[in-house]
Amino acid sequence: MDQAAVIGKTKNATFMIERLGDDIVLVGEAERRFVSHDIWARGELADFVLVPETTEQMIACIKAAHEGGIALSPRGGGMSYTKSSAPDRAGVGIVDTRKLNRIVEINADDMYVTVEAGCTWAQLHEALKPKGLRTPFWGPLSGILSTIGGGVAQNNAFFGTGTYGPTGDSVVAMSVVLADGTLVRTGSAGTRNGAPFWRHYGPDLTGLFIGDSGAMGFKAEITLRLIPSPKHETWASYEFETRDGCAKAMTEIAKQNLACELFGFDPNLTKVRMARASILSDAKTLTNVMKAQGGLLKALREGAKVAMAGRGFMADASYTLHFTVEGRSEAGLKEEISVLKALAEKHGGKAIENSIPKIIRANPFTPLNNMLGPQGERWVPIHGIVPISKGPACWKALEDGFERMADQFDKYNILTGALVTTMSTNGYLIEPVFIWPEELFEIHEAAVEGSVLSKYPRYKQNPDATAMVETARQFVLDTFSQFGAAHFQIGRTYPYVEGRDPDSLRLVETIKAALDPDCRVNPGVLGLG
Repeated sequence: MDQAAVIGKTKNATFMIERLGDDIVLVGEAERRFVSHDIWARGELADFVLVPETTEQMIACIKAAHEGGIALSPRGGGMSYTKSSAPDRAGVGIVDTRKLNRIVEINADDMYVTVEAGCTWAQLHEALKPKGLRTPFWGPLSGILSTIGGGVAQNNAFFGTGTYGPTGDSVVAMSVVLADGTLVRTGSAGTRNGAPFWRHYGPDLTGLFIGDSGAMGFKAEITLRLIPSPKHETWASYEFETRDGCAKAMTEIAKQNLACELFGFDPNLTKVRMARASILSDAKTLTNVMKAQGGLLKALREGAKVAMAGRGFMADASYTLHFTVEGRSEAGLKEEISVLKALAEKHGGKAIENSIPKIIRANPFTPLNNMLGPQGERWVPIHGIVPISKGPACWKALEDGFERMADQFDKYNILTGALVTTMSTNGYLIEPVFIWPEELFEIHEAAVEGSVLSKYPRYKQNPDATAMVETARQFVLDTFSQFGAAHFQIGRTYPYVEGRDPDSLRLVETIKAALDPDCRVNPGVLGLG
């Protein structure tokens, strides 16, 4: 390596280049800046970016950093809004896993699939679909860019969550590289002569690395359970005049464990979704809806319904609830969805055209144009998961607080909204969102289609408005804490350490110290180190 080429680089970057070469270690400012922030905030600029393409290269990277006393943070698709992989201190390198993206094995005999950490949910879905297979949970809405390794580290909600729970509930085994470069395998994969077919063999080591925001180690490979792809699906949508009616209907529907996806919008988010470049009139979207139906007559019928409904089928001031049921037979689905429809109507729901769940199912992993507001504004969510019985009251408390802040929101042109969804029969997720005029980050430029970005105005830095959003986000966090909420993608936002009882925290800290005694794996995440 020509030493002149590393003049001006940090001491850490120079060390890593000397050990690994500049094909793995990137030090360009553009690459470092891109990986040093997420949707919500910019972190400290990474010293360098590591881009391994094999597990062996990942191990070599981590061993070199360990020997040099250098901290590293793992990064997947970068879709976090909680500063999970954005460094909170100087001198940290980033391990970008997006080139570690192979599908290692699809085992239809033993019903599992193993992927490298940088494989996206969309990539896996397309590989399994021709085989008539699927994972139980099969991806977040951001699955076109979100990686499976990131999904495991953060936990996700959406496709399949209503019946199968979040990402972690579909994971069977993992290969994880620890702070010193040791490769460990969990579940049955850690057995001599074993295969990664089963999670529960002794203490659940797989669970140790789920939802850790990358604090415990670097995911190299993940194995997920497979199921046959359901042959039929049906959908329903309802509007409600009141939040309480929508919230209570959602609670009762979730308890039936029939809806694979169950989600709702408040009136503001409904307006935002309908004001965006219309997914409902997009030709490709409509084609995918028709293809998903199987038979020609059903394809024509469902496609015509979507086209005729357009954007006028939801009242501007209504709360809306949408659900999908999947299964082996149309007769069975008809019976199951009738149970759910009756519960929606019991709480004042009025049936509307089911275009939203139908389109989302037919187009699960679209370009992430929805990560901006309808006029190109910044968009940032925050969420909490509360017991199913507390969902309606928590949602009310959040809306009441936003009403008290209405004057400030108006002053800074901040729009709020809320997405609600459920996980299995016991988790009620509420996700308030904030939309306001503010400059975009590099990740927005990369994720949103150029043809969409070109239509939007560009905003200057707006620190006063962003400070108000920060204040509102803190109110949301405080409210969730009052309801004993849990959270996905804890990162550096949710109060994980602050909320632990002392003995539980001591156990977490002991585990972290055993795996990463110098706290060099994503230091600061979860509130550790």
